[in-house]
Amino acid sequence: MVSHRLVRSVERVETKVEAATNDPATKAAAMMDDDTVPGAEVDGRWPQRPPRSRQAAHRRAAQSPRRRHAAEPAPRARRATEPPRRGRRAAQLATRAVACAAALAVLSGTGFAWSAKTDFEHGFTRTEAIPDDAPHSLGGDMNILLIGLDTRKDLNGNDLPKAILDQLHAGDGDNGGYNANSLILLHIPADMKKIVAFSIPRDDYVAVSGIPGYDHAKIKEAYGLKKAAAQAKLINNGEKDQVTLERQGREAGRASIVQTVRNLVGVPIDRFAEISLAGFYDLATALGGVDVCLNHAVDDSYYSGASFPAGPQHLNGSDALAFVRQRHGLENGDLDRTHRQQAFLTSVAKSIRDTGTLTNLGKLSELMNVAHRDVVLSGGWDLLDFARDLGSAGSMSVEFRTLPVLRYDNVDGQDVNVVDPVAIKKEVRAAFGFEAAQPTPARVPTSTVDVHNASGRTGQAAKLSAALATRGYRPGAVGNGTYADGSASTVSYGPGAEAEATQLAETLGLTATASPTTATGHITVVIGSDFSMPTELTPASATASAAPTTAPDLPVPDSGRPVATQIGSTVPCVN
Repeated sequence: MVSHRLVRSVERVETKVEAATNDPATKAAAMMDDDTVPGAEVDGRWPQRPPRSRQAAHRRAAQSPRRRHAAEPAPRARRATEPPRRGRRAAQLATRAVACAAALAVLSGTGFAWSAKTDFEHGFTRTEAIPDDAPHSLGGDMNILLIGLDTRKDLNGNDLPKAILDQLHAGDGDNGGYNANSLILLHIPADMKKIVAFSIPRDDYVAVSGIPGYDHAKIKEAYGLKKAAAQAKLINNGEKDQVTLERQGREAGRASIVQTVRNLVGVPIDRFAEISLAGFYDLATALGGVDVCLNHAVDDSYYSGASFPAGPQHLNGSDALAFVRQRHGLENGDLDRTHRQQAFLTSVAKSIRDTGTLTNLGKLSELMNVAHRDVVLSGGWDLLDFARDLGSAGSMSVEFRTLPVLRYDNVDGQDVNVVDPVAIKKEVRAAFGFEAAQPTPARVPTSTVDVHNASGRTGQAAKLSAALATRGYRPGAVGNGTYADGSASTVSYGPGAEAEATQLAETLGLTATASPTTATGHITVVIGSDFSMPTELTPASATASAAPTTAPDLPVPDSGRPVATQIGSTVPCVN
């Protein structure tokens, strides 16, 4: 393959040498138009790749030099002055030798860049957690789910070396499980004007599906619970290889966390990235540490190892991990932890920009090693091209948000965040710039609503039907779902019921679709395992407040206001 590239480079350089020799007026242009080396490093800097249209024009110009010039001699005169065949052959060999030397010089400068890009892309563990038939964003927008996995094992299920575990302040390989303790959903619009990043609190109590024995769980557990279920099924089928069990189990966990987040926020997820607990440490270490700023001094030596003074400070890799992991002793508990993760990302971006990591081969190589060891990417995602596109967009603005929490509660002995999925969907769609649904004028519904329970939870259909009756909807058939209903929550309607079905779907956080099997004037609601009763339909909604219901002494959740910044700008101070 290298030889083919060399031949192509030789041919192109020959063309340019001949063009420059025969036409002095085009010599400078030919020398500047070497798009065979788009990634060549010059004085330690990587030139920006010209737009594809310019590249194509340059390439055509180089391959088809002008053949007629005003001062071009007549054919007869040109033949009269041609050198003998042997001399002409010597001139051609000399030209080829010069071209070879130039091409070798070109390849020696760009060979690393080409090879590094190939090695970089091929070095990642890839996941198919986002299948081809999954919902995808339109118009060039991109939604990316980033998760930080709280595991003390490598990708093959082996315990991390003790030296690393000691740096992590995180116990041994038996601690932590496979919780997705960091969850951030990024929205990058096609116009690259503003990135919106939503942190998802890890203890949000949400609907889950496909996990035996669970219909709700903390969102962080969707990965580990599904991984355990998938491994148990493999073992029952006779699988004994630990690497196979680990890798296939994790793949099932990734698909589960993607589906769970997508169901919660109601928008497509186009790309996925997973970084391990050790990855946070390795990333910060490869960058030479990160800068952070604290509003108050903290001492969480016993749990996370975080013990820092107030104010701006520089943390090494071990302390940076403690910084993003601490949740004990914080004013707002886990929600403050999400703000720290946002500050960490801001600091990493600033460090990469300020230190010129992407233009320093040594630092870039070290960063590549970290990424290959600790990061898993969705299939088909070209990370270097993605980074180049972001870089070409300049200093983009970034808005950090945290999904809202209604209140804290305790379920089956676990502290959880009670959330309103419908309100979350509305907030995420509005922040991502999706067109809001036009408000429907208040009217007394005339449609009949049939409710099918496919969630596996007893009594859900009757509960929803009764709640809708208080809103004026006519109660219809109530019963268990059938195989044709599927397992996901849906709203469908027959002739004459579109407007009211759309209004009802908006209330439920779903999308209404026409159905040829639904009777005229009827709406069918299927309650799937992903369904959560909207707060406004619960009996307590009229008097509900943000205060906790089971533990009045708990603080009121505070997700904080959106934090606006820019890529590479000053790191914000956090609790």
